[in-house]
Order: sequence, then C-alpha cells, then structure tokens
Amino acid sequence: MIENTNKMKDWIDNASYSQLLERWRNSPSGDPIFTGDIGIHYAKTMAKRKPSDSEHTRISKEIGWK
Repeated sequence: MIENTNKMKDWIDNASYSQLLERWRNSPSGDPIFTGDIGIHYAKTMAKRKPSDSEHTRISKEIGWK
C-alpha cells in the first residue's frame, strides 16, 4: 500500500495542472487518489497550481467532458 501511495503522490507532484484537472473531472467516483491523505495532497497541489481564471477556463474547455 505504501508503494502505491508513493506512486500516486509522485504522479500528483509531476502532473501538470491540465493533467490534474482532467483526472479530477473524469475519474470514476471513489477513485482512491481523491480520498484520505492522498486526496488532501491532490487538492492542495491543484490549488497551488491553479492558473489565472482565463487560463483555467481555456484548459477546462480544452479538456471537455468524457
């Protein structure tokens, strides 16, 4: 479990804002990357990387919905 946790944290730490937003938007309900300490780390990382509103809107439109 620790290895899996470390892999998830590494992915979060190395993902772009676009990648984080896409996973946030398109992951199935209950994705373990959004629960517990990992989920807190994910949310904090997204908040730190959030670009300006106009850039966020551009990225959001680029990602779309699946």
